[in-house]
Amino acid sequence: MELLNSYVDEVILRALHEDITGMDVTTDFLLDEAHESDAYLMAKDEGVVCGMEIAKRVFDLVGGNVDFEILVHDGERVKYGDILARMHGRTRVLLKGERTALNLLQHLSGIATETRRCADIVSGTKASIADTRKCMVGIRAMQKYAVRSGGGKNHRFNLSDGAMLKDNHIDACGGIIPAITQLRQHIGHMVRIEVEVRTLDELREALTAKADIIMLDNMDCDTMREAVAITDGRALLEASGGITHDTLRAVAETGVDIISIGALTHSVKAFDISMKWGGEPSRA
Repeated sequence: MELLNSYVDEVILRALHEDITGMDVTTDFLLDEAHESDAYLMAKDEGVVCGMEIAKRVFDLVGGNVDFEILVHDGERVKYGDILARMHGRTRVLLKGERTALNLLQHLSGIATETRRCADIVSGTKASIADTRKCMVGIRAMQKYAVRSGGGKNHRFNLSDGAMLKDNHIDACGGIIPAITQLRQHIGHMVRIEVEVRTLDELREALTAKADIIMLDNMDCDTMREAVAITDGRALLEASGGITHDTLRAVAETGVDIISIGALTHSVKAFDISMKWGGEPSRA
């Protein structure tokens, strides 16, 4: 997955405009335009890095003339003390870009780290880890890119990607079968239909209507195992709702194909990264 340069620039410029409305009254009054410095980025935790090229681009857009050497690439694991990048350039640019670069890098690395943790938990099963549309406004594609960097897969990017019947759609249309029947009359041949079900009876309805994907919403593991047996490969099964690290492995072992976790993007903890001044420390 590769993010469009125009999209990345749009996100960064919006963030920079929030942070610098006219001038940096601290930096611009303290330092001459020609002043140059060295700096580096250091991991302060163990995890997976994501957003290195984005962080580099921040310094281009805030003023340029920064030599930014990436030492660790997106998707790679790091440990505390690892140096992620070296920088040399105009001190004003380094200082003005620091917070925007770190905000994006820490957030995306947090998503990649949490996704990798979940993917490791289900390793050896057939289940894949997926995100949801529970994303932050304006940076959805970046967040989904981070999920991919952490070893996960992407659910829909938006409402145009696929038809997904959730409980409110089903209740409004009078049931699963009439809802799917109506959708089939309108959608194109490339569009798949996913249905959210809450009971095994609803699962059977979705199978009768030939849904492509069935989401098992907030079911316990015993019920999910029964759902896998009933489905018998006739549709992809997605588990979702209330899944934690403690329950993730058990859910994967029921035989479901996908486990979607909204917390990957909507409430993930930022990965701790610092920008340090001067040359990087010597390693014993």
